[in-house]
Parts: sequence; structure tokens; C-alpha cells
Amino acid sequence: MISVGIDVSKGKSTVCILKPYGEIVCSPFEVLHVEKELEGLDDLLRKLDGEIRVVMEATGIYHLPMMTFLEEKGYFVSVVNPFAMKEFAKDNNIRGAKTDKLDSTMIANYGIEKWFKLQRHSGDEEVYAELKLLGRRYRYYMEIHVKALQELTHILDYTMPGIKKLFNSWDEGSGKDKLSDFVERFWHFDIILEQDLEDFVETYITWAEEKKYHRSRSKAEAVYNLASDGITTLSSGTPSTKMLVQEAISVLRAVDNSLSRIISRMKELAKSLPEYPTVRAMGGVGDILAPKLIAEIGDVRRLHSAKALIAWAGIDPPPYESGKFIGSKRKITKRGSSTLRKVGYEVMRVLKTHKAPKDSAVYNYILKKESEGKDKKLAKIAGLNKFLRIYYARVTAVYR
Repeated sequence: MISVGIDVSKGKSTVCILKPYGEIVCSPFEVLHVEKELEGLDDLLRKLDGEIRVVMEATGIYHLPMMTFLEEKGYFVSVVNPFAMKEFAKDNNIRGAKTDKLDSTMIANYGIEKWFKLQRHSGDEEVYAELKLLGRRYRYYMEIHVKALQELTHILDYTMPGIKKLFNSWDEGSGKDKLSDFVERFWHFDIILEQDLEDFVETYITWAEEKKYHRSRSKAEAVYNLASDGITTLSSGTPSTKMLVQEAISVLRAVDNSLSRIISRMKELAKSLPEYPTVRAMGGVGDILAPKLIAEIGDVRRLHSAKALIAWAGIDPPPYESGKFIGSKRKITKRGSSTLRKVGYEVMRVLKTHKAPKDSAVYNYILKKESEGKDKKLAKIAGLNKFLRIYYARVTAVYR
């Protein structure tokens, strides 16, 4: 048994090689993530006599060069959840000191102690890792989308006050943005009022047909009435007015295009996983939320129980006892993934705003909690707790 503990950082790693009972094969040493030094590490490991298992922490993207190189060389590589390693270190590091050398030694010790429980890194983990990366970038671009939409709305308050209330903004499913499409063509109330009501209605219906929107006469009349009553504070005759509106639209569309490409890739990756049909069939989970959910949960098999998944989401209320007192009003920990909580709550919101699905267990559970007097938000959190338990049971069943 030879445990190779690797503490990974950006551009380099610290390596410690141990045998059972703390026997040091190689004291901690640094390896840069360049081909020459990685080949040197491979040469060193080839000279060792015994079964070799490489252990490293998951570190976002920093561990990927080392992991990929060693896997291609045929080594057993186990990528450990940082929280599990942190708990192990807490139990084994009396002094509380922390250096790269001490961390690599700790990781090597973890490999020895957990030798028969180590799980070999699988190809599916690459899919989960890519999904998670895409999910985080999606969230980042969504924040930019919100800011870009606010900027467009701010400009429209000068040229078309109140117009946003009449049109939906970007739709995740279709990728269409009716507000941007409309104000690109009619960027100022003056453009609308150049025509009388009937002419504008005809123009609007023609535009809606070209853009494949609903051809609503009542919507056209509502827009015309808004334009007639509206007070603009930027003149349509000022050259910069049209430019500012169109630049705001351009920025918003660029961000929306990025979001559409990212979610398309996430769908493609998620559909390659065995659990996708099972997750997609769950109540409240659609084509957009399914890849988001899988991206944040990852490989559920790495978790020992449904309780661990709930803890990972940070929605488990911790026990609170003191003497004979047992606390009953407890808040969720929020120690887990904030993104998973947000995606999960979005699933609950979608579930609750539609009629009961075929898979109605969670839907009925939320209704039950509301009937017991729970606040609607708290009822959804309780529903998410039940949803994650069902998720764990169904997805793990897929892999049995």
C-alpha cells in the first residue's frame, strides 16, 4: 500500500508518499504543472514497489492537469471532497498548523486510513465537473443580464416610460426577448405617435407576425395609449437617444446569447447522464431546471445518504438542546451550496405555480404544510427537503 498525497494549488502541487504506519517513502516535495516535472513524478512512482493510489482534493479546476496526467498514465486516482478532508484534518491535526507540506502529508495519511473506501475517479465526473463549471458561469452571466436589463429599463424611462410593464423580457426556454425586439423597432414614443391608432395597430401586428409573437390588437392599443399619455424626457431628435437605446439592447442581447449557448451545452451534457430522464420526470423540473439541478448536485453517489444531500444544500435545521430544553423553532444552517438552494427553491416555485403534476408527492406535501399554518416560503423549503430525499432515492436507484 503506497499512498501518494497531493496538495494541489494553482500551477503546482506538493506531493508526499507514505506507506502504512506512517512510513515515509518520500518527504513532501513540489511539482510544477509542466510536462517535464510531471514526467519526473511518473518516473519516481514507477520505481516504487507496491500498489499505488493517488489521493487529491477537488479544487475547482486546479487539480485537473495533475489528475488528467496521472489517469492517462494508468494510476488509481481518487478525488476527495474538500469537506471530507477538512473533517479528517480536524480529527488528526492537533496543532492546527497548515502548510502545503503538512496538507500533502495529511492527504497521504487519508489515503492510507481510507484505503479500501477510496473511490476511483470516473469519466462521468468530468461531465459533472463541466456541468458545474457551466452552471457557475450561467449564474455569473445571469447577474450581468439583470444589470443589463436594468440599464435598458433606465434608458427607456427617458424615452418610453412604463413600456416594460407591457412586454416580457428574456425567456430562458425560448431565448426570445420581446421587450428588446419591440424597442429596437420602436425606440421612442414619438416613433409610435408618427402614425394614427389604426395604422400603428396594423404595423404592430405585422411586426409581431415577423417576430413570431402573438398578434394582439389589444396589446397594440395599450401601447399606443401609453405613448399618447406618456411624458418623455429625452427628445427623439437628439442623435444620442437612439444610440443609447440600441447600445443597451446590443449589450443585453450579447449576454442573452451567452446564456443560451451555455444552457444548450448544459442540456447536452445532462442528457448524456443515466439519471437525466429520472430527474426530468420529477414534478417542477423542466428542460432548463434539470441540467441546473444536476450541475449543482453532481454525482449523488458520492453522498452516503439523503440527509447528506440535504446538508449539502444547507437546508437541514441543526439540533439545539440544553439540559431538558429541546429547541423546536430552528433555522436552516445555510452552510451548504447557496446555488443549489436557489435552484431547488426555483423548482419549488415552478411546482407551486402550476397545477398538480403526475408526480405530485412534493406538491401535496407543500399544500399540507401550508394548511398546517406554515408560511408559504417555509412550506416550499420543507417541500425542497422532501424533494431532495426523493431525488436521492430515485437517482441512486438508477445506478444499482
